[in-house]
Amino acid sequence: MAARIFQRSKNAMQSGKARADEWVLQFESHRPHLPDPLTGWSGGADTQAQVTIRFDTLQAAQAYAAREGIAYHLVPASTPKLKIQSYADNFR
Repeated sequence: MAARIFQRSKNAMQSGKARADEWVLQFESHRPHLPDPLTGWSGGADTQAQVTIRFDTLQAAQAYAAREGIAYHLVPASTPKLKIQSYADNFR
């Protein structure tokens, strides 16, 4: 049973940063996703891949994985790239 630990990104649809600082432990699927012949949607029978656990800190997520014997890999948080421009740049 493998998992990945990552930091949730900011919601792209809103300017707020709610829940952007929490860390998430998400289990990886062991079976491939197969398309449903009737609807065409992809899915699988692996219910463990649907489990998502949220933590306040990275250390809490790592401690939980170590305590439960879960192999994990850490996905580093990406740094936002800011494009600094002024209002006058729209008219150049």
